[in-house]
Amino acid sequence: MIKTTSQVDLSKRFERVNVEIFNNSILASKAVAKEIASLITEKKNAGKHCVLGLATGSSPKYIYAELVRMHKEEGLSFANVYSFNLDEYYPMAPDSLQSYVRFMKENLFDHVDIPRENWMVPDGTLAPDKINQFCESYEQRINDLGGIDFQLVGIGGNGHIGFNEPGSRVDSKTRLIALDHVTRAAASRDFSGLINTPKKAITLGVSQIMAAKRVVLIAWGEGKVEIIRKAVEEPVSEQVPASYLQNHPNCSFYIDESAAAQLTRIKTPWLVETVEWDKKLIKKAVTSLAL
Repeated sequence: MIKTTSQVDLSKRFERVNVEIFNNSILASKAVAKEIASLITEKKNAGKHCVLGLATGSSPKYIYAELVRMHKEEGLSFANVYSFNLDEYYPMAPDSLQSYVRFMKENLFDHVDIPRENWMVPDGTLAPDKINQFCESYEQRINDLGGIDFQLVGIGGNGHIGFNEPGSRVDSKTRLIALDHVTRAAASRDFSGLINTPKKAITLGVSQIMAAKRVVLIAWGEGKVEIIRKAVEEPVSEQVPASYLQNHPNCSFYIDESAAAQLTRIKTPWLVETVEWDKKLIKKAVTSLAL
């Protein structure tokens, strides 16, 4: 069906991927958790398993907290869930403070009824000559389950998704990758300095992320404003791997107002549609033009 002018949201006409803006990260996180829970329940009622691709870091913490609440208070079961985490530092012991295995156990897995054999995180303890084989088997297990039903991703300050750093190809596979300086600098506070921060990581490839049936990218805070603008409004570029998601058939960016501040519809709304010129908007326009 061809959309008429009245059906098209003109405010989004500069955006190359669907973007949903929330007042704050809590509301956005609840929306993501609700979507995940609905998918798990739908699959369960159909007698099917549900394959989740999960992310780590500060951004998804409240999503996991909400899923745990749903499990404990509303009876949401994870018994039919398989999960595959995006990445893990290398080398990294699973019980290390910075390990993503530990993060996922503390924030989700230890608090819900997902079977132990159903959740996977890349192994940061592998011998170097075992990594390629592990990466191949990691992808094969995902494929054997029918692919990822819902992939959750964050976005790095340099535009990475997972640890697919700038320069990663859209057809990249799960692999060991050298971490960008921007990524290591951002993580250095968790490792008591840059010198202690790992230089490598195992990451799910862009191709596997793009193969997911549904992808949701989350971003909170003013620190992500510029990279969100690039990923959403600029052409696809391997220098901003998150921009590949513009070509995904079922992807949404869930962001808070702070992260959305540089999008055209927020920063200069008069460029995208007719606006009501009140004093606040006039002041904003004059300031923008002056700058």
